Amino acid sequence: MNETTLQYKTFLVLMVLVTIAFIWILMPFYGAVFWAVILGIIFAPLQRRLLMKFGWQRNLTSLCTLTVCLLIAILPVIIIGMLLVQEGAMVYNNIESGQLDIAKYLAQFKDSLPPYFRHLLDRVGMGDLNGLRDKIVKTSMEGSQYLATQAFSFGQGTFDFVISFFIMLYLLFYFLRDGHDLVRRIRLAVPLAEPQKRRLQLKFNRVVRATVKGNVVMAVVQGALGGLIFWALSIPSALLWAVMMAFLSLLPAIGAGIVWAPVAAYFLLSGMIWQGVVLTLFGVFVIGLVDTVLRPILVGKDTRMPDYLILISTLGGMAVFGLNGFVIGPMIAALFMSTWALFTEAKQTVRLPG
Repeated sequence: MNETTLQYKTFLVLMVLVTIAFIWILMPFYGAVFWAVILGIIFAPLQRRLLMKFGWQRNLTSLCTLTVCLLIAILPVIIIGMLLVQEGAMVYNNIESGQLDIAKYLAQFKDSLPPYFRHLLDRVGMGDLNGLRDKIVKTSMEGSQYLATQAFSFGQGTFDFVISFFIMLYLLFYFLRDGHDLVRRIRLAVPLAEPQKRRLQLKFNRVVRATVKGNVVMAVVQGALGGLIFWALSIPSALLWAVMMAFLSLLPAIGAGIVWAPVAAYFLLSGMIWQGVVLTLFGVFVIGLVDTVLRPILVGKDTRMPDYLILISTLGGMAVFGLNGFVIGPMIAALFMSTWALFTEAKQTVRLPG
């Protein structure tokens, strides 16, 4: 081993160690850094348009883009989150005080079933719903209690939240202003051919924009429609259900139906026929149509991934990374597919002369 090779390997080891140390010190604020990068990618086209149209300085253009991002993407999420916490606290108090009696509703549901279905439940060992009732009550209490405790813990964690929030805004400003130079430096450092680096970068940008914009639009539209029909039918805690439907709409094929379908079935079996029919028709032909029409346009068109892969990667990403996983999961899956596609093409290209 000559001296040049030894120096090169030593430098690589040093570079890996320094990179690991750098990532380690960023971990306490990884969420802020992650969303600054994601929002920077999403709003970069707006930054370029403003720069080309008005010819402003980059600092002023980045500040204007950051203001737009704050108004249409960040503040609405914070407001909805605060309202959700308040709604969860109210539901918890109602359950604890007995004003919201889930056990009573479950008993009414069982009594409203036709004799045939009650007999069928008895035959399969589900006639005694006390265990199921206790589980539902316990789950409802735990979920609403979690949201209720967030209302109190938020005050204790306000300082950390504010620090992370301003770190995200600070980084987002510089990513918008200097993003092009940062991308160019990263591309120079990646040891791949230029066409491969360009394809990976384009794929990464498309997946991020399609996943975030597509899923966010889907969530907002389905959650708003679901909350509207729940409010129109006088279903309690419509905002809470709306947020749940918006969250579950991130899952392809399943989506908001996990929430509205059982409620519609309860209406139909409890004798509230017109409410059940209206909710079923609205869920299938309005909420379901949004999923059928918008998802391929907003998500599938740019990611070019099948629904089953989006579903698995979204669930897996959220299981590993929490809420951030709804972006990280599909992004990793898309880059996995792109990397293997590039490898296959490169391998075929090498074999062609032979």
